[in-house]
Amino acid sequence: DFGTLVAICSLTILGLAILRGILMFFMRQTIIVMSRHIEFDQKNEIFQHYQQLDTQFYKENTTGDLMNRMAEDVSRVRMYTGPAVMYLINLVALIGFCVVSMLRKDAMLTLYVLAPLPILAITIYMVNSVINKKSERIQALLSDLTTNAQESYSGIRVIKSFVQEKAMLGFFKKNSEDYRIQAVGLAKVESIYFPSMALMIGLSTLCTICIGGLQALEDPSKVGLIVEFVIYINMLTFPVSAIGWTASMIQRAAASQKRLNEFLKTEPVIRNTKEKGLDKITGDIEFESVDFTYPHTGIHAIKNLNLQIKKGEKLLVLGRTGSGKTSLAQLLLRFYDPAAGRILIGGKDIRNMDLTTLRENISYVQQDVFLFSDTVTDNISFGLSEAASQERVVQAAQSANVHQEILGFEKGYDTMIGERGVTLSGGQKQRISIARALIKTPEIIVFDDCLSAVDAKTEHEILGNLYGYLNDKTAIVITHRIFSSFRFNNIIVLEDGQIIENGTHEQLMQANGYYAELYKMQLMQEDVGTV
Repeated sequence: DFGTLVAICSLTILGLAILRGILMFFMRQTIIVMSRHIEFDQKNEIFQHYQQLDTQFYKENTTGDLMNRMAEDVSRVRMYTGPAVMYLINLVALIGFCVVSMLRKDAMLTLYVLAPLPILAITIYMVNSVINKKSERIQALLSDLTTNAQESYSGIRVIKSFVQEKAMLGFFKKNSEDYRIQAVGLAKVESIYFPSMALMIGLSTLCTICIGGLQALEDPSKVGLIVEFVIYINMLTFPVSAIGWTASMIQRAAASQKRLNEFLKTEPVIRNTKEKGLDKITGDIEFESVDFTYPHTGIHAIKNLNLQIKKGEKLLVLGRTGSGKTSLAQLLLRFYDPAAGRILIGGKDIRNMDLTTLRENISYVQQDVFLFSDTVTDNISFGLSEAASQERVVQAAQSANVHQEILGFEKGYDTMIGERGVTLSGGQKQRISIARALIKTPEIIVFDDCLSAVDAKTEHEILGNLYGYLNDKTAIVITHRIFSSFRFNNIIVLEDGQIIENGTHEQLMQANGYYAELYKMQLMQEDVGTV
């Protein structure tokens, strides 16, 4: 009877609704979880590739752009592989079900109802090409905006000291306005989708009523068919509307994936050799006719330089600003490769050495100190592959003459020092960076103007500690001043990328050149300071 039929239909609808909910749950669990795994793998791949790239790459790209690729671009790709794919499957299944059902009922009426779809397809194609171009432009502007914000945060003390808050705000507003204009433009283009969908649905409904109405005039039994088709059209409203959103997500993801692919295809200029050498690198260091020009500026930093540093020797490198002192250190660590000539350690070209082994055996104390937002202990032991004992950390800090000051911190060695060591003085940062270099117990250690922020007394104490520590190690000290308390085996003076003086202290004093002039001037300053 009719009551039984209604009950069966009701239970069927309820069962289908429950089944649909269960299937939707498992689809979300599968696709969304999968997209999160893809996001996880992609971020790890990008970060790993960041670390493989050389110094040259970071000279040519901004921090904001690199951060934006890992955060925003990866997020957009995830939105495509997750929600966009899920809705795409949903709408394809629903459209397929509705169209097949309509064709089975009345093929001719179905064709009339679907007639507006080619217009919709052309609209989507045209709009998508515009969205793709605008998405690429927006991502580039977002990178600029991120870079601007990051530089402002990092350089806030400089900004405040020069009272440039208003100028920086104006610069940020300009970048933000450029981004807003492009984003609004993209939103306007995307807004074409939904009116187009509504128009197509309206035309389909109109076709159903008009053509179905004519059929109903001839055959009143087809009134139910019209109602059924209107229901199908209403069922198609969401999936057809979702086409626009899904297409937009796909285009945004395509633009982001293009940026990611460009980055992942970037090859490092400094190639690591496949040859695995010894764990320890030892022997004389030789620069043979080394010539080097910075690729990003064209500055000819080193010119046909020849130099030999015997194992265990202490070398002092002097020179004016821009003379090539730091370039010497960066070439030794293979941050760059020379354009001509070669650098040998123990008679072996460093280009044929494993990069990891090379850098593990050289400690480099840079003039621009970088400390991590972590504890003092973790910053000092940063360069070690294994956990360092507290005694080892303390010993390194004592050698760098910073132990007593660390004990004076609120939590001692467990004190968080803030981003880039913002809570420390310049001298404290330099000495912690020295401790970080010493704890590695390297075969070769390079000090690049790393005592510029300490007073003369502290400098004398540090050098006294270092002399004993560096007894059997090769040390290169790069500076603009002479350390009279440290006995160097050899001293070189660089000028315009070339060695203009080379010898011991006594030999260079007799030569009466730049070194002798600097030494006498320094003695006069020290005498004045003691008066």
